[in-house]
Amino acid sequence: MKLDDRPSGFWNAVRTAAVSNAGNGSTAYASSDRRLIELFGGMPSASGIHVTAESSMRVAAVYACVNRIAGGIATLPCNVYAREWDPERQRFTRRLVDDAPLWWLLNEQPCAAWTGAAHWERAMEYSLLRGDAFTWIRRKPSGAINEFVPLPWDAVRSERLTLDAGSRLMYAVADGYRNRGVDQDDMLHFPGFGFDGVRGRSVISHAAHNATGNALAMDTYSGKVFAGGANPSIILKTDKKMSPELVGQLQAEVVKKYASLQNAHNLPMVLTEGMSAEKISLTPEDAQLLDARKFQVIDIARAFGVPPHMIGETSASTSWGSGIESMGRAFVQYTLAAHLKRLEQELNRKLFRTARLFVEFDRSALVEGDLAAQAAYFRAALGGPGSGKGWMSVNDVRNRKNLPPVAGEDGIYTPPDKAPAQPGTEPQKAAP
Repeated sequence: MKLDDRPSGFWNAVRTAAVSNAGNGSTAYASSDRRLIELFGGMPSASGIHVTAESSMRVAAVYACVNRIAGGIATLPCNVYAREWDPERQRFTRRLVDDAPLWWLLNEQPCAAWTGAAHWERAMEYSLLRGDAFTWIRRKPSGAINEFVPLPWDAVRSERLTLDAGSRLMYAVADGYRNRGVDQDDMLHFPGFGFDGVRGRSVISHAAHNATGNALAMDTYSGKVFAGGANPSIILKTDKKMSPELVGQLQAEVVKKYASLQNAHNLPMVLTEGMSAEKISLTPEDAQLLDARKFQVIDIARAFGVPPHMIGETSASTSWGSGIESMGRAFVQYTLAAHLKRLEQELNRKLFRTARLFVEFDRSALVEGDLAAQAAYFRAALGGPGSGKGWMSVNDVRNRKNLPPVAGEDGIYTPPDKAPAQPGTEPQKAAP
């Protein structure tokens, strides 16, 4: 029996009531308060700039953090394992399950329009920026999985539904084709940190809201400075009296000829009638604009849990260790591990509903290190004199490096038993 085969009535015990309730009334429309907030420009930050998931991605630090987390997860293979009891070792062991259809959906093509990498990147982008990501599990009449269909964040509304069988989540989906109700067993829901039972929290709307608004404001200010020719403002002084009309005309002429990037350093300024010009000493550097922008990059990286040096901020010293291997291991351990655990648990409980089968992302793809480190690791894994008992065979190592197996190299090294002591060579007991 294949992994996702179930009796035809297995998935229909509670789903019928949930789906019928989800398709009735206003719940068929997937609007939400946060969606309405975004339609009106988003919540204002302390700087006065309205911040949404779309506008936040125009900040280079936010874009880089999302790209690092989503891209890192998209590169990890997602394998299917079986948990089996080993009577000889008296413990459970894992066995890699060769289920080609499910592996293909998880890693290569969840549905006809999406690749596996694009699916995981989009899911993590929604989870980080909006708080939740949704993927519809489209099943066959038998209950077997047919495909995974990623859904837009604003097309899904989740609600808690209380039935005789207990409290469940149901989802109202309005994806532009039709309104329908989907039970929680047919929806992969990947919430962000702070899940309250219905929705997760977005990094942008909570931890990085003001930092992102400040970054957008400083980008706008810097753009205006350079659009004005990157020149500081000037004061025109004269000891003669000028009418308001003449003052306005003079200001308009100065702006017309000397403002904007196209007119910068184009024509020399000519002043007559005893008029003089003085520059205002306040510059972007005096306002500490550069230092403030650097701080915002670090603050945004802190909110996402990404070390600043991974998004290009290398001015501050790092305590993450030295070398690419140490940095990669720390990033996987402290940042990606929590996201991966949430993804794995959601997949396990929705795809299998049993402790015997489970999926797991292969984290070793990000922490293999350089060639010298890999050689030392495989040498210890093979075992031998001075290394002790091995835990990998030669063919296991070759398989990790995508090399064909070699005949007779499937055994794992075990140190030989010590030779028995010869008569008369036993150590003498010490005198009492």
